[in-house]
Amino acid sequence: MLAAQRQERILDQVRRAGAVRVADLVESLAVSDMTIRRDLDALEERGALRKVHGGAVSAQGPRTEEPGFEAKATRQAAEKRAIARAVAGLVEPHSAVGLSAGTTTAAVAEHLCEIPGLTVVTNSLRVAQVLYGAPRQDRTVALTGGFRTPSDALVGPLALTSLRGLNLDVLILGVHGMGVRSGFTTPNLMEAETDRALVEAAGTLVVAADHTKWGTVGVSTIAPLDRCDVLVTDTGLDAAAHRALTEHVGRVVTAPSAEDG
Repeated sequence: MLAAQRQERILDQVRRAGAVRVADLVESLAVSDMTIRRDLDALEERGALRKVHGGAVSAQGPRTEEPGFEAKATRQAAEKRAIARAVAGLVEPHSAVGLSAGTTTAAVAEHLCEIPGLTVVTNSLRVAQVLYGAPRQDRTVALTGGFRTPSDALVGPLALTSLRGLNLDVLILGVHGMGVRSGFTTPNLMEAETDRALVEAAGTLVVAADHTKWGTVGVSTIAPLDRCDVLVTDTGLDAAAHRALTEHVGRVVTAPSAEDG
């Protein structure tokens, strides 16, 4: 059995049981203790699980845990830059674009600065900051009102009122997690409500999500997988997850980073 196949089986057990023991994996996969430990090291490096004494557990934290923007910005930075470039390539000049909050969407905003004639609607303070910092006469930026979350999103009644009645060509959505059963999720209930309003306003939904989001489940679902027209992810996504996503979303785009060679 190839290392990639072993690691997929290990991840499958972690997803189903929440944890695995090295001794059980040695027995079920018929390989050495050292081989399993190397597999766990590789999976932990990818952010797919977390090693503990004697085994490993799911990488996901509590379903309501919401790290701040700065903490999230340092995670999978190269992958997010690659995803941002690929997502921006999907945006047509002179279109109406929605951007949700998140570190990946903030990276996308940097590339949107180069596209002419955009009208951008966002509930993200960081996205607005990027776009306002690169002014151009042919672009309009609308920032919703609302209460600020740890991820620098604006949420609540004011945000929802701002989004009511809009018709966007495309929404670029950042997510906390994704899975076949849970769909695209967030740990913040009010942010989920705002994101759902953005999704409802959009003709095309583009989700920007690095590989660590697969199997992570936030407390609230934004949209099911089959609502997504294009999912842009990175090369760290394992084969089983890629197959599952391909079965449910319109199209999966894999963005190679500079670190991939």
